[in-house]
Amino acid sequence: MIAIHYGNKDDFSRDWKDYCENNSIPYKLVSCYDNNIVNQLADCKVLLWHVDNLQFQDQIFAKYLIQALENTNIKIFPNQNTVWHFDDKVAQKYLLEAIRAPMVETYVFYNKKTAMEWVEKTSFPKVFKLRKGGASVNVFLAKNRVHAKKLVNKAFGKGFPTLNMNTILRERYRKYKLGTESALGLLKGVARLFIGTPFKNMSTNEKGYIYFQEFLPNNDHDQRIIVIGNRAIGLKRMVRKNDFRASGSGEFYYDRELFDEECVKIAFEVSQKLGFQSMSYDFIYNEKGQPQIVEVSYCYNKKVYLPCPGYWDSDLNWHEEKVSTQDWILEDVLNS
Repeated sequence: MIAIHYGNKDDFSRDWKDYCENNSIPYKLVSCYDNNIVNQLADCKVLLWHVDNLQFQDQIFAKYLIQALENTNIKIFPNQNTVWHFDDKVAQKYLLEAIRAPMVETYVFYNKKTAMEWVEKTSFPKVFKLRKGGASVNVFLAKNRVHAKKLVNKAFGKGFPTLNMNTILRERYRKYKLGTESALGLLKGVARLFIGTPFKNMSTNEKGYIYFQEFLPNNDHDQRIIVIGNRAIGLKRMVRKNDFRASGSGEFYYDRELFDEECVKIAFEVSQKLGFQSMSYDFIYNEKGQPQIVEVSYCYNKKVYLPCPGYWDSDLNWHEEKVSTQDWILEDVLNS
């Protein structure tokens, strides 16, 4: 019996349900938010849960429940190795540094004095990030020392909202002008300036730390490589106009020849070393032309990857065939 946490329409749960029905696999739909979820899983061999960084409930307890269930005989996606550092760039820094993965140099400070001393000595610009957030929402340039000091003061003062609705509205407006966002979507963005979202309204400000990365210029795109088991797919994401951020830009390319297989090789190596079931890696290049990991995430918007024309296997052989990331995830868990 497979248990599927039945989530929102954009996650993997409906695809997993369809796969089970089409292949006559017994399943049941559950809510991991139920108080008696552990008892509900007593007759199950597998739990599939598309843990979401914008569901405040998931952020509170998902990693704890997964860790607890790994003491049972249930196979889980995502497992603890895959999810414990999800939507936490600080955790990812330490994880990637520990295995000496090629990562953009990253700095984290936990007291104001140390952070200010570093600001006085370092060069600018630097990339500022919050540990949480996707689609570049909480990412921008600290252009100079004065700007960086203001960020440090705020980080060790009132802090930063996990979701900045002004930033999100500006992004909606940018996409509206490009024709990729509807007028209704833009109006929703305006409304959320005043009413927020459930996640924002239940979240506290991010503070007590500050996170910077080296700014690597001359990158007009990043390469996102997603590894699921022994398969990898790629997405080339262009940087926004007059910006440096690629994540969430909405301008994507998929052709195999656009990708650097060294990035694919690194992604496979890291996933195998750390025991990831599924992981996306965002790559840019340093001044020596070497691929560097910016950050990682176990999950992603499935719709964006449907046009991928094929995948690499772990020997870097190319297979031109239909891509179905959610089916691959389920098949890997069953085969395990």
